[in-house]
Amino acid sequence: MTHERIRSFNTKDTYPEQALDNDLCQAVVTRGGRTVWMRGQCPQNLDDAKNIDSHDPGEQTHKVMQNIRQLIEEAGGRMEHLVKVVVYITDVRHREAVYCVMGEYIRGVHPVSTGLVVQALARPEWLVEIDATAVIPD
Repeated sequence: MTHERIRSFNTKDTYPEQALDNDLCQAVVTRGGRTVWMRGQCPQNLDDAKNIDSHDPGEQTHKVMQNIRQLIEEAGGRMEHLVKVVVYITDVRHREAVYCVMGEYIRGVHPVSTGLVVQALARPEWLVEIDATAVIPD
């Protein structure tokens, strides 16, 4: 099974005023497979729930995306099975840093994406949280 990506685009074309380079799309169609629903991933270790020692939005995003990749792999999938992300950031000024790092992990994948700027996350030191969904083929 291959996911059908509808209206793929790159954010460098849709947001030329920002230094972004993310492969996304407007919709993803899946058939069959197993859906992996992940809780919002934060900049902490999956094994012990300890926060990483960084207040840099890019570094926090690396940890978040590593967690997402690890969970998809533990479910038997690969990053190419990622179909949707919802990105929560606490400051709009972190958007470029967060999306540039996220783009490294989704190059060529083209998930759908929604981004929100929120007042706060569950812990005050968290700058980014990403909710993700993957569909692993049968």
